[in-house]
Amino acid sequence: MTTNATLAATTTLAEATSEHTDGYHLVVGALALNDIRTIYGVVGIPITDLARIAQASGMRYIGFRHESDAGHAAAAAGFLTRKPGICLTVSAPGFLNGLVALANATTNCFPMVQISGSSERHIVDLKRGDYEELDQLAAAERFAKAAYRVNRVEDIGRGIARAIRTAVSGRPGGVYLDIPAAVLGEVVDAAAGAASLRRVIDPAPRQLPAPEAVDRAIAMLADAQRPLVVFGKGAAYAQADEQIREFIDTTGLPFLPMSMAKGLLPDNHPQSAAAARSLALRRADVVMLVGARLNWLLGHGEPPQFNPETTFIQVDIEPAELDSNQPIAAPLVGDIGSVMGAFVERIEPGRITAPAVWRQELAARSAQNSAKMTQRLDADPHPMQFHGALRAVRDVLRVHPHAYVVNEGANALDIARNVIDMHVPRHRLDSGTWGVMGIGMGYAIAAAVESGSPVVAIEGDSAFGFSGMELETICRYRLPVVVLVLNNGGVYRGDGVNTASADPSPTTLMCRAHHDRLIEAFGGTGYRATTPAELTAALTDALASGRPALVDCVIDPRDGTESGHLTHLNPTGVGHR
Repeated sequence: MTTNATLAATTTLAEATSEHTDGYHLVVGALALNDIRTIYGVVGIPITDLARIAQASGMRYIGFRHESDAGHAAAAAGFLTRKPGICLTVSAPGFLNGLVALANATTNCFPMVQISGSSERHIVDLKRGDYEELDQLAAAERFAKAAYRVNRVEDIGRGIARAIRTAVSGRPGGVYLDIPAAVLGEVVDAAAGAASLRRVIDPAPRQLPAPEAVDRAIAMLADAQRPLVVFGKGAAYAQADEQIREFIDTTGLPFLPMSMAKGLLPDNHPQSAAAARSLALRRADVVMLVGARLNWLLGHGEPPQFNPETTFIQVDIEPAELDSNQPIAAPLVGDIGSVMGAFVERIEPGRITAPAVWRQELAARSAQNSAKMTQRLDADPHPMQFHGALRAVRDVLRVHPHAYVVNEGANALDIARNVIDMHVPRHRLDSGTWGVMGIGMGYAIAAAVESGSPVVAIEGDSAFGFSGMELETICRYRLPVVVLVLNNGGVYRGDGVNTASADPSPTTLMCRAHHDRLIEAFGGTGYRATTPAELTAALTDALASGRPALVDCVIDPRDGTESGHLTHLNPTGVGHR
């Protein structure tokens, strides 16, 4: 039976000539055969024609202003779709720009393939000084899940198939695929070229957990006095929403979502311990990690964040992750959907419960913390502060629960994560495991392109600066993205003072900047808000329009904490105020 993907690939190859084709057409044909519909990138020598051919074949090419942003978009597309996002870059400097995003994708376990053109191997290997000469394969290998080079045109289909399977199988990650310019331009017989293409079958097969491993974990949870389930972004990526929901509803266990797992279950779910996070982690005696790692985001599983007597259950598809920080008493190796499904099948009714005293302790702390947060959000200081601005954003987004939220910054990230509830899975994307600044516009563009839904990008003014030129991309493609710049005129805060000279302090930006005028230069709509009421009106209007927009939210320069919630990582102590 002929598939749509096969037809698309055949059409692409037919565009060359009836008798011959070349590497460019084979790349596009191989991608189409594997259901790739969108490429993110920045064109130039030697891959411009590749983008043109992709467009001519019916594939969508989203052209960016910087390769890092294109790479971040491809990574976000991988997270949202479970298919590898494709990033196309030029050689050497362009490749290196994209490599930042590829490394970040690998760290965050997002499937992504970066395809770069490169210089002639026989010149590069002898270091003869070719155009943009660089051994890109060697550079990529340290920062990606895998790196491959295609040296023959007849291997293009094989190389793309290898890259796709590697990116999505097991623990997902970034893959680099190097295709020299000479290979892209090589002409071959069309029939032979078509025969060389491959469609990857079942690239991420299920991995079932051992029944005895599931039973061991069930026994631990049944005996626990203070059990807690922690969901990481791996749980959101798995798209095992029904199995996870049934597990939580059946057992009644309290759960804690990491930031990109918010919405996997609604943040207002009665078993959510998010408002009592510190207490839940510190007091839990059995912690079940689902798609979450005991890395720095969870204090490596050590005191004071955790009870020293805590025992851990961990669900992960990568066996090497287990015991990386703490002993794992009940390791569960497998894909999350299969593991959670096995739990639901093997748990006897009533076997696992959360003791009432534990639920009451968490509920009391949640109510106490929520009351404190409400008091802070209800305050209305002038000039506007982060909490007042984000309260306004929260209230508008409650009317738009299916809008995607992209979030980066220091205070902008930390406060928004605590204030803005999520109710739909995979609708929050943020700085992730590396805490990288600069993901904002790439992630926002990918969310809009892949979903067609509105996107609200909540940006600190410093973080926005890393990718702000992509406003032009948002406007060029007429995407429904609203950018909110929380503008307090500084990195962390805008009241820094340089006592040594007339130069601004290291953390000082321009507090009088009008970011709203940037998007107006590209045909979008700019707003400026100095109060929560103005912000409410601007965001409501922008979302209703469905057009590119930016709201410059003027925040008190004195508001903010250096390093956000990470002041303990600042060795100087300067920001502890």
